[in-house]
Amino acid sequence: MHFLEKFEIFIGVLSGWVWGAPMLILLVGTHIYLTFLLKGLQFRSLPLAFKIIFTKDKGKGDISQFSTLMTALAATVGIGNIVGVATAITLGGPGAIFWMWLTGLLGMATKYSEGLLAVKYREKGPNGMRGGAMYYISKGANMPLLGAFFAFFTVVSAFGVGNMVQANSSAHIFESAFNISSHWTGIFLAILTGLVIIGGIKSIGRFVSVLVPFMIILYIGTMLVTLSVRFDQIPHAFSLIFNSAFNGASATGGFVGATIAAAIRFGVARGLFSNEAGLGSASIVAASAKTKDPVSQALVTMTGTFIDTIVVCTLTALVILTTDVWTLGVSAGELTSKSVEVTLGYGGVIIIAFSTVLFAFSTLIGWSYYGEKGLEFLMGTNIIKYYRVAYVFAVFIGATMSLGLIWNLSDITNGMMAIPNLIGLLLLSKIIKSETNKYFSKK
Repeated sequence: MHFLEKFEIFIGVLSGWVWGAPMLILLVGTHIYLTFLLKGLQFRSLPLAFKIIFTKDKGKGDISQFSTLMTALAATVGIGNIVGVATAITLGGPGAIFWMWLTGLLGMATKYSEGLLAVKYREKGPNGMRGGAMYYISKGANMPLLGAFFAFFTVVSAFGVGNMVQANSSAHIFESAFNISSHWTGIFLAILTGLVIIGGIKSIGRFVSVLVPFMIILYIGTMLVTLSVRFDQIPHAFSLIFNSAFNGASATGGFVGATIAAAIRFGVARGLFSNEAGLGSASIVAASAKTKDPVSQALVTMTGTFIDTIVVCTLTALVILTTDVWTLGVSAGELTSKSVEVTLGYGGVIIIAFSTVLFAFSTLIGWSYYGEKGLEFLMGTNIIKYYRVAYVFAVFIGATMSLGLIWNLSDITNGMMAIPNLIGLLLLSKIIKSETNKYFSKK
């Protein structure tokens, strides 16, 4: 066995360990703790949160609260909403979706907390506002080494799951659906990425404020049209989800069956990967918001998890479960596309392929900013221009190479982001509560 093969096996085992039971318990435990601490704020204040998104705030910052949400959604709404949901169903059965919902609803409290602390501990830098988990860990929790640890793995994750994985997925889709060479896809994506990120957060904010609403409306519209034809099957799909969540899923057709434990494990894990609640990533862009109050931006930040998991992921799951394609042994990568094809034909396949590429590209753009701010925290602003060049070059590399190893490495680096972020949130939970009480007492 060659060294590289041994290394890939080791990385795969390490990835499984990092995202094993202790990590999932820490993440979900933090979600539950913050939900109770904030007295279920994410349920009570969701209408207010959506109202704030479209309300102009004259506070200090670089981009509007709407643009911060679109940038966060650009990075969050990605392949996980299409392939991740399919993977959860393939490995954990329909019941995995129930646990994905639960993770999303509870995770909104964690996303809220990240947004609040990001604004509270942000600072004015030479290129605008800067903040995020590395700042509230360093300044708020007084653990600068842990803050640097978070920033380092944010940079690494930006090149991995945020860049090369997304470019690679897009190249594969264009090659299989349209027979376009991965090299041409890589060149096109690299040029487009360079044009967007060269102007920093204001340029990114303007771009994603147009792209993200378009891609989400396109995808949701396709899902709704598909479901309107299968309207009579929707109650059965919900029945499958709830029954399988507590009873497991029996083997049928090409589906090998799934236990309750598998439903919980893959529902929670895929939910966390999809909405990034607890990762600390969205806090970085939240710090750039034009806002006078940390809580105002926190409310906006938490809506990203609702849109990602409760809206987009649910529609994907219902489209899959209103057909029997999921029982035929179809791979997770093709499951959503094949499920749409049953109703909309090859035109539906093209739309899903196009949507997947838009999701991947938006993630690529959003993560470019996360990595940039992580590097600025570690090395200052002079390195940023070189980072942007390297990031664009990595897009081409990612589109044209095999990335099995990068996937597992990305899982590990994401885990290494989550650990210091969750520690910071727990240590600063009293601040989160006091700022929240102060804001709502004024209301």
